[in-house]
Amino acid sequence: MTTIDIPGYRPGTYVLDPAHSEVTFSVRHMMISKVRGTFGVKSATLTAPENPLETTVEASVDVTSVDTKDEGRDQHLRSAEFFDTENFPTMDFVSTGARAEKGELFVDGDLTIRGITKPVTFEVDFGGFGSDPWGNYKAGASAKAVINREDFGLTWNAALETGGVLVGKDVTINLDLQAALQQD
Repeated sequence: MTTIDIPGYRPGTYVLDPAHSEVTFSVRHMMISKVRGTFGVKSATLTAPENPLETTVEASVDVTSVDTKDEGRDQHLRSAEFFDTENFPTMDFVSTGARAEKGELFVDGDLTIRGITKPVTFEVDFGGFGSDPWGNYKAGASAKAVINREDFGLTWNAALETGGVLVGKDVTINLDLQAALQQD
């Protein structure tokens, strides 16, 4: 079985520290620039066995918290034309595996948006481990994935007079996460 050596790795259950974690996204706007936004992380749990590549992840993002610094756009994103947060208030991820390839770490899993589940791969940049001043053992990582929003039923768009469309199909999801090892 394949394994990797991660300095400081400790098996156990890690729970997300929302004060030190962030989920952001970016998408093409008018084919000429990008709109960026954030979501609040509702919960995330990493179960880390002896072999780091057998780690499992379950996470939930509060889609109602979408913030693009434009309240009108945020309301539109919460509407039935996009996320339909009244019926689908969360975006959920459940890992299906992890792998190391050519020095890179990847986490595969199922992402659910608007009740539609599709496979997604996150490229992970592992930050490391460390103890905070209060004796909590923490892990940090960043991850990135690109999804086609239309695969998840996010199909609203508007044609532009100059050609193209208002909203691009590809959405880049970036995660900056910190989690604490739960004490027995």
